[in-house]
Formats: sequence, C-alpha cells, structure tokens
Amino acid sequence: MEFNLNHVPFSRYGSYFSIGFPRHGDGGDVYIRTVRGDASTGKIFRIELTYDGDVIPYEIEATPTILKLKSLNGFIEICIGEADLIYVKGQGVGIRLIMEPGNYDNTIPYGGERWMVNCVSQGIKLMLTPMVGNLEIDAPWSVDASEYITVDFTPLGESGNVEFVIEEFLVSYRKRKHIKTFDEYRQIVEEEYRSWIEDTVSVKDQYTASGELAGYVNWSCVVKPSGHIRRPAVYMSKNWMASIWSWDNCFNAMALVKGRPELAWDQLMIFDDHQDETGMYPDLINDTNILWSFCKPPIQGWVLNWFAKRGYFTDKAHMDEIYPGIAKWTKWWFEYSDSDNDGIPHYNHGNDSGWDNSTVFSKGGAVETPDLSAFLIIQMEVLAHMARQLGLPDEAQAWEEKAMATLHKMLDHFWEGNRFVARISGTHECVDTESLQLFIPIVLGNRLPREIVNCLVAGLKQRGRFLTPHGFATESIESPYYTPNGYWRGPIWPPTSLILIDSLYELDEREFAKEMATRYCNMAQISGMSENYDALTGEGLCDRAHTWGASVFLILADEYCGK
Repeated sequence: MEFNLNHVPFSRYGSYFSIGFPRHGDGGDVYIRTVRGDASTGKIFRIELTYDGDVIPYEIEATPTILKLKSLNGFIEICIGEADLIYVKGQGVGIRLIMEPGNYDNTIPYGGERWMVNCVSQGIKLMLTPMVGNLEIDAPWSVDASEYITVDFTPLGESGNVEFVIEEFLVSYRKRKHIKTFDEYRQIVEEEYRSWIEDTVSVKDQYTASGELAGYVNWSCVVKPSGHIRRPAVYMSKNWMASIWSWDNCFNAMALVKGRPELAWDQLMIFDDHQDETGMYPDLINDTNILWSFCKPPIQGWVLNWFAKRGYFTDKAHMDEIYPGIAKWTKWWFEYSDSDNDGIPHYNHGNDSGWDNSTVFSKGGAVETPDLSAFLIIQMEVLAHMARQLGLPDEAQAWEEKAMATLHKMLDHFWEGNRFVARISGTHECVDTESLQLFIPIVLGNRLPREIVNCLVAGLKQRGRFLTPHGFATESIESPYYTPNGYWRGPIWPPTSLILIDSLYELDEREFAKEMATRYCNMAQISGMSENYDALTGEGLCDRAHTWGASVFLILADEYCGK
C-alpha cells in the first residue's frame, strides 16, 4: 500500500518520530518531526537530497514500512526500525538534514564519527551515527547555542552508498549492544505491521484498501509509555493532534477490541491513571502535558455497554478495575457541574461536550443539554449492573434510582412537544439552535417514549436538514450558521456518526442505519481517515490522518455495512 505523505505522516507503532510536512496539506519541505510535547509542528530536521554538494529535487514514495525519496541521481530509503531509531540507507546521493534555529540547540562530538544533537527546543536529544559514508556537521557557535545546524551524510567513494542511524533519547545516551542491518529492520517492521493489520482490520471486501489505510493510521499513531503516558497509547494523530482526548480514546478502543483487547483496555484506562480526586478526567494527555481546562462528555458507560453486548470486559476483574473511576466521574457531573443545583448537569463550554463550537453554545456557557443527561443515564445503568456483579447491591439500587430520576427530569426539562432543546443553566432560557447535538439523546433508545423516538428518527431522515448524501451534518444545512468547513457547525464527524448509526440499529431502524454506515464508509474510502468531512461534498477536512476517523471507519465497515 502507498499513501499520500501530504496527508498521512510516516511513522510506526510506539515511536514519537513522525516524518512528513509540518502542516499537512501544505506540501513543501519534508521534515523529521517529533510528536512529543506540544507537537503543533515538532520540526527537528528538514530533509534535502544532495549530489556533488548541490541540493536536488526528489519524489516521495510512502509505504507503511519504508519511506523512499527518489531522484534522477539515486535514492534514499528510511525505516523507523525501532521506536527510537531511524535507519537511513541510500545510493548515489547524499542526504542533508537542516535544523532551524531554536533555543540552545547545539551539537557535541561524541567519540569517533558520532555526533550528539541536543534539540533543546523539542525536548529531545539525538545521536547521529554514520554506518557507511561520511558525516559532516556545520554548526557555528553563537553565544550560547548553535546559530544553525546542518548535517551532511555523503556516499562512500565509488560505491555511492550511504547509511546512518538517528537515535532518540531524553536523558543519557546508552550505546546499543547491536544495531541491526537496514534489511533486518525492514523485515521486523513489515512483520509487526502485517500482524497488526491481520489482527485489527476486518472489513467488507469493497473496503479492503481503505481498511488497510485505516489500520496503518491506527498502528502508526501508537506511542510507547513515556512521561505522563503510562500505557501504550493511540494518539489522535501524528500530524499535529498529537495527544489523547478523553472521549477520542473510547472510539479507538472500540476499533481495537477484537484483535488487540489488551491495548483496547489500555485506551479505556489511560485517563484513570490521572483522574483527579474530585472525579474529573482531564481533557487531554500527552507525554509532557495534562490539560484540566476542559473535559469531555461521559460516554464511557455507552462504550462499556457496547462492549458488553459483544461479550468484552464483562468479567469481574475488568469491572473491579474500571468501576471506581467511572463512578467518581459520574458523581463529578452532579457535584461539580450543576451550578444551579437543579439535578441537570451542564457543560461549561462547548469543548466539554466534544462539540467545541456547536451552535448549542452560541450564547456561551454554562449550558444544560439533553445529550449530557442521556449519556449519564446510560452510564448510571451500567454502573448499577457492575455494582450488582461486584456484590454492591446498595450502590446498584442507588444508581438505578438516580438513572430513573434523571430520565424523568431530562424529559420534563428538555422535551418541548416535538423537539429537544438546550437551556442556559440558571435562567433555563432556551438556546435557538439547529444543531445535530440535540438528536444525540436517541442513544437512550426505548427508554424514551415512542412518540419521542419517532420524532427523532423522522428528523434524522428528513432530507435537506441533517441528512446528506454522505452522512449526518452537525448543523442543519438550512441553518444560517451552517458552514461547510465550520468544525461542529456543519461537517460530518466520525464519533457522532457512529453513535447515531448504532442507536438507529438498536432501535430496529436497521436499513436506515446500514444506509448511513455505507454512505459514511463510501465517503471515507474516497476522502481518507479524516477528522471530519464536508457534509455536502464528502471532502476530508482538518486532520486527514486522524485515528477516530480510522477507527469509526473500521467499526462501521465491519459491523454495520451490510448488516
């Protein structure tokens, strides 16, 4: 499989290295990047090919295991042989790596022909080791740092061959006892990748090629434990969304559970590792940062219920591990996010809902929304079930009673005869919005009165509103606020697509669910594994190599298309 490096970066399972463009879709120069810390660009080295000292143009051929840079004079092949080791091999041409100035960046000769690069601006250190050919460093000193750093690897004599490795480390360099050959690394990475695809990709035949692309995106976005990341973690992207947000992880877990259940469980538990004593989960985590400014919606109960229907994580050991954190998280909403004490929790900001700039929040926060209550009702029912299995009957009864009471309050508070509404917390003023967010309560299924279910289904089926040739727009296309590339004000999003399709399927609206799954998968097959999509054209928008785009595609193409 080949892929477009302009959209999908080159990386591998476990690595914080990413090779591609600093802002995908822009083209231009290719960089070796890092996704550590704030990886909005993460630039380490700009890559150039040289011949007799002159910079020459090249073409790119990207496959999951080898990145090839081809010129008229020769080629360079790059393999990320280990999570922290890049092996480069070439013939006929040299390769120049250029580090742009950064605070305190410098180089140090390290015995023999090795050089250490202290990339202070990115928080990493690199060891450069020539295997075949010559290494030259140009890094003039200026006060307290190198003015610039240019690294030239040039071929050896008549053979025209060049080989070198780049090793990443954070503290002290530990020399490897053995560095494998390029071909050995190529074989190892190929075997690891093939095993991943066999384990995690199971799609209908018409989606085989796109299924592999989705599988590659997920495989390449895994990072090894480091810093705040205590488990193998599926980042949302190795473009610039190089973190985990506390609902994105749930969709990745759903896509992984069949083939890699332990990794799927790690994704569910990763935020428990940093849960605040009040019960709040952080908004995002990466190796160096934890963000508490926002949170994300409590969909964990819905996800656990989805797993349980398929026989996953229903044993006592898994319940015992996850129950305390989910219980604290659920209580947090009622204790810390219900400022008017009416029993209806609210979102302080659109970011808390996952629908960042949804028109539900057009008047600002805090906003009480029916989707939040719906997710909490399901979560409390799941907690009640787990509590009974864990021998906690009193807690089970309390969760059941709380779920039922919240359901009654939700219907009284939000349903206005033919639609759900959102309200400003405190004043309970209705927010004028045509957002798809108000249809998410369909997750409650038959817990809702039949007339409400019928109204929600009819609204989703109404042409020219949310229903488009490619899926569900997040803002009615008739709305004055509809914007084609408006983030949550129009585009089709993977998580909401899955939530709605699964809910329709559970309500026995199976032909409609199948049709919507097929529309989504056909769109992704053309437009890639994107963060979101233009609702009318199906064009991929924003991050074009996003793991929840990949994960939702894999789930729908396996479980819902043709079901």
